[in-house]
Amino acid sequence: MNAHDIDYKIYGDDMQFVEIELDPMETVMAEPGAMMMMDDTIEMNTIFGDGSQQQDGLMGKLFSAGKRVLTGESLFMTAFTNVGNAKKHVAFSAPFPGKIIPVDLTRFQGRLICQKDAFLCAAKGVSIGIEFTKRLGAGFFGGEGFILQKLEGDGMAFIHAGGTLYQRNLSAGESFKVDTGSLVAFTADVDYDVQFVGGIKNTLFGGEGVFYARLQGPGTVWVQSLPFSRLADRVVASAPRIGGKRRGEGSILGGLGDLLDGDNRF
Repeated sequence: MNAHDIDYKIYGDDMQFVEIELDPMETVMAEPGAMMMMDDTIEMNTIFGDGSQQQDGLMGKLFSAGKRVLTGESLFMTAFTNVGNAKKHVAFSAPFPGKIIPVDLTRFQGRLICQKDAFLCAAKGVSIGIEFTKRLGAGFFGGEGFILQKLEGDGMAFIHAGGTLYQRNLSAGESFKVDTGSLVAFTADVDYDVQFVGGIKNTLFGGEGVFYARLQGPGTVWVQSLPFSRLADRVVASAPRIGGKRRGEGSILGGLGDLLDGDNRF
């Protein structure tokens, strides 16, 4: 086994965090800023790339860091190592409400494909790289960019999904359609494509986007009920002021709207 054999426990319901138990000299890798708390003999180091054994040498580290830049992530990751003589703990929190998904990569042929911002942490030795989609349509119109994130190795990895998590195990030839933003992750044996919704009315007035993802088994798929992009769009749309002005300011109903929503500051 190449990756460190870590133990874990997940706390919470909708605002979860995962506590990793490290034996002496065991290491867990995490996204910068994910750490919530750690014991006193846990040593933190910022490194290039993902810390896997696949990045030996300067060029290997640069290539590993470059892969992370392509997925929109930081050049760096943070390594947490237990330098003490007893078991110690470090905890990582989810960035927004949802569920943390523990994935034992040995159960999925050592490979998982996920959204570029889904990864939270993993045992040292797990490689966090890039996955080019098989079809150009999936890349240009998928809503998640041309490059997805790929987790490879034989250790534990933890990814995060927004809202409620749904896991579906597809049999051979079975397929279903998912909103592209709601797709969290899928195993490497799942066939993934992006298709046009079709129809002028559906495209212009359907409100569900122009494209959806079609996934065909065999394999496992994870879906989230609340993509962060959707949550962010709703927050921006509900913001009381944009550019220093209230939405609707200057319109006929602007003042009336202020009174109705409780804002009577003139």
